[in-house]
Amino acid sequence: MTYVKNKLSLLACIVIAIVLVQYRLSYSDVQSGKPLKITTWDAFGYYMYLPSAVIYNDMTELKWLPEMDSTYNLTGGELYQANKHTNGNYVNKYFGGVAVLQAPFFFVAHIIALNSHYNADGFSPPYQYAIAFAAIFYCLMGFFILRSVLLRYFKDESVALSLLIMGLATNLIQYAAVDNAMSHAFIFPLYALILHATMKWHGRPSFKWTAIIGLIIGLATICRPTEAIMVFIPLFWGTQDKASRSAKWSLVKANKKYIFVAAGFGLIGVLPQLIYWKVTAGTFVYDVGSKWFFLNPFFRVLFGFENGWFIYTPVTLLFIVGFFFIKEFPFRKSVIIFCLINIWIVISWSDWKYGATYSTRALVQGYPVFALALTALLERLLSNKVKWAFLGLISFLMYLNLFQIWQYNETILHYRDMNRLYYTHIFLDAAPTPLDMSLLDTDEIIDNEGGYKSKLLFETNVSMDVQNEGEYPDILGRSTFEVNRTTWIKVSASLLTQEGFAGSYLNCKIQSGDESKEKVFRLAHAMSNERVVNKYEFFVKVPTHFKNPEVLVFTSSFTGFKGVLKHLKITQLTEVD
Repeated sequence: MTYVKNKLSLLACIVIAIVLVQYRLSYSDVQSGKPLKITTWDAFGYYMYLPSAVIYNDMTELKWLPEMDSTYNLTGGELYQANKHTNGNYVNKYFGGVAVLQAPFFFVAHIIALNSHYNADGFSPPYQYAIAFAAIFYCLMGFFILRSVLLRYFKDESVALSLLIMGLATNLIQYAAVDNAMSHAFIFPLYALILHATMKWHGRPSFKWTAIIGLIIGLATICRPTEAIMVFIPLFWGTQDKASRSAKWSLVKANKKYIFVAAGFGLIGVLPQLIYWKVTAGTFVYDVGSKWFFLNPFFRVLFGFENGWFIYTPVTLLFIVGFFFIKEFPFRKSVIIFCLINIWIVISWSDWKYGATYSTRALVQGYPVFALALTALLERLLSNKVKWAFLGLISFLMYLNLFQIWQYNETILHYRDMNRLYYTHIFLDAAPTPLDMSLLDTDEIIDNEGGYKSKLLFETNVSMDVQNEGEYPDILGRSTFEVNRTTWIKVSASLLTQEGFAGSYLNCKIQSGDESKEKVFRLAHAMSNERVVNKYEFFVKVPTHFKNPEVLVFTSSFTGFKGVLKHLKITQLTEVD
């Protein structure tokens, strides 16, 4: 009977499971042909504990790492994942809670590797797939637990839509199915479980639920220390009004022995990290070096075009609107206090771009808490006459999110360098032009080129070998011209890169006497590839006070560039009266 009654939310979980598995397979050698390699960069920091302890028995010197790094490119080129302590040991900057959750899947992978032709080195395919599907397993477990929590307060229809929104209309799918060796998918079920345990404890206090609450908070804290704020969930649960607060604290006083139980199991949860620090750093507490600006947070994390939460996943605005629809629920203060503090912490971190990210990834793991407010809003809207218009909007936001996730994984949506002008030009565009791609590096563009008179300054179709290894680059093209009104330079080039693709640029410099203006455009963008001929195009506005300037086009490089220029055209565009 329960199955029939709640079949929509169950179906939603099944749909999410299918989508997550499909996305995981799509970005692996099963379908794309690209070897699955997810334990790299930040994910390597979380995972490093397991091969260090189990396979190499070396958590302090990391003698095994150079060989593995050269084979699998784990660190990204530099070991930023660990600090060299004054005692000579390496100390991991990343906390070990994620590795604790990964451990069962790691051991299965290790057994498979030991009994197959794969290298039992911690990084061969069995380990990659084990960790990838571990993240999906934990994420789906979180969805099913969250479903049971939401059904306690809301209708099946509302719960189903809420789960689908989280699974398909937010950035969770990226971090649960693609970049899923990061911490987010592993912490996600801990939030669902703390909600479930808190709800159960307030229904009937017991040792079991107290121990689970303490253990979850401890484990979440050593996944990411800022997750310790999940303590506010049980603390403020059932305090939505004066009468409820009085009843809540009476309940706590009657069961105050459980405070010590929760604290004890919380300590058990953080104990693995304390032991690791004692072994490596010689102390039970170690400063990993994170910086926060709580008095001057970066609101662009929410509203900026770099990776703003509300910009790239606009459905999350409904999470906040939902705060106004949970007045009568026992979780009201838990949700509002936790979510606002969590957002403040996330927007206060010194690296406000969060490395590589689609939308704001640091909020993903807390979505189960936001889901309570979201579902309350959905319950109201689904019983309103605007229901079908709202469902249409949600359908579009799901489509937008899935399309943008594809763009992100194709690097059309750049993982770090997005801006407003570029985003508006590639919005829902599967095939941006070279001119569109130039907007990653400039905000100068002519929207109506037909309103300008053009004059060819320079053109060549003769192949020319190009290299940048010294201080003076090869000039690809140059010309002098006159400025008598609003003037632009347009550069179109076809260039084959043989070496130095990722760290090389196409430069345009406009020189007038001792003054100059220079624009630099990356060769490596989403629509270009190494060792093929790529097209580049961009505009540069000429300062109006320049007299008889010269334009020069050349390459620059941090890595040593070698390539072949196939075509170059420099055009002067002058505003027509």
